[in-house]
Amino acid sequence: MEGDPTLQLRIFDLNCWAIRYLSKRHQERVRLIGDMLRQEGFDLALLQEVWSERDYCDLKAKLRGCYPFSHYFRSGVIGSGLCVFSRFPILDTLLYQYSLNGYPYMLQHGDWFCGKSVGLVIIKISGIVFNIYVTHLHAEYCREKDAYLPHRLVQAWELAQFIRHTSKAADVVLLGGDLNMHPEDVGIRLLRGWTGLRDAFTEAMHFEGCEDGCTLIPNNCFTVKTELLPFPLGIRIDYILYKAVSSFMVKCEVLKTTTGTAPGMDIPFSDHEAVMATLHIRRQGQAVGANLGTAEPMLADVVTEARTEVGVGLRAAQQQRYSTGRMAVLALLLLLLQVVATLGVLAGLVAGQPFPTLSFSLLAFLAIGVLLLATGLHLFHTIEVKMLQGTEEQMQMALRMLQERPSDG
Repeated sequence: MEGDPTLQLRIFDLNCWAIRYLSKRHQERVRLIGDMLRQEGFDLALLQEVWSERDYCDLKAKLRGCYPFSHYFRSGVIGSGLCVFSRFPILDTLLYQYSLNGYPYMLQHGDWFCGKSVGLVIIKISGIVFNIYVTHLHAEYCREKDAYLPHRLVQAWELAQFIRHTSKAADVVLLGGDLNMHPEDVGIRLLRGWTGLRDAFTEAMHFEGCEDGCTLIPNNCFTVKTELLPFPLGIRIDYILYKAVSSFMVKCEVLKTTTGTAPGMDIPFSDHEAVMATLHIRRQGQAVGANLGTAEPMLADVVTEARTEVGVGLRAAQQQRYSTGRMAVLALLLLLLQVVATLGVLAGLVAGQPFPTLSFSLLAFLAIGVLLLATGLHLFHTIEVKMLQGTEEQMQMALRMLQERPSDG
């Protein structure tokens, strides 16, 4: 067993910030990303925020010679933005769209219109089955008052559950993506603890790149400098995580990040820095198994912390549901009053009085508009409440399992 050859796998991960007509120097950067992937010859490229299918097709045409296999994950109104390029045949794919992803009325953020998801591709290299996951979680727009934290925790939990339940037949699991969470955040601790995934940055034998592995840095000309004022070095929110499920051992030999401007150019590839990992996979004598990644008492604390935050979000969603429901009822009552008043005029109950047609019409349109808007938001927040309740119950079951397990033997 010890004499088995070591398989080397080179992985590239990048949030491309490729929003047509909105992202700065978009087409030029997409070409740069394609040129870089073709020159470097990675084994796998995991990309996020490739929102335009035309950009994916351009990359696919450019990279066909060195990455003959690829897949674009479609979901949501404008897409998931996720795609994978591979040197090895893709045997199967699967997409899971997160149940919560922001609010439709927060137009300035726009996350709700994106089909934020996790994509899975399965490949087989030298007899080793790899489950490759790529994802992009909801953005954090204000760290001090993070209104989206419950949604991002739901996404992190669904991601962890999806990986746990789909990776049982795999030998090696890899996850790459923009998780929009700092390494110490409860969401990343929950994800790593519940799945057993290891962080390539902390496990790497050798590292080159931005200090502390940061992937959103002030030196990048596309980042919003005011958002990074509390973090002079930048923040690390893009990850490559991995684990061995069966009788294999995985080590991260080298981890690199880009450091701002692309070589020979005056612009970077994206507003994010790319993460590049070199993994060594080797068979070992005994099966590793799919154990949880954090000591169970500590993991119970993490799940409890996450469940508390989800509970805060649940109470806020219940309040929003109540407010929008009350608004819908008031709009309906106003509309009914107008109908009664109109019928009274038509029946001659207030004969001799001029009927204010214009005022009544404007008021009716206003009432109908408010009724439709409030009803739509009430339905949305009802769904939000159900999803948060479901996640909270799942976490409660997980806690019960973690608490009961020590007494099992």
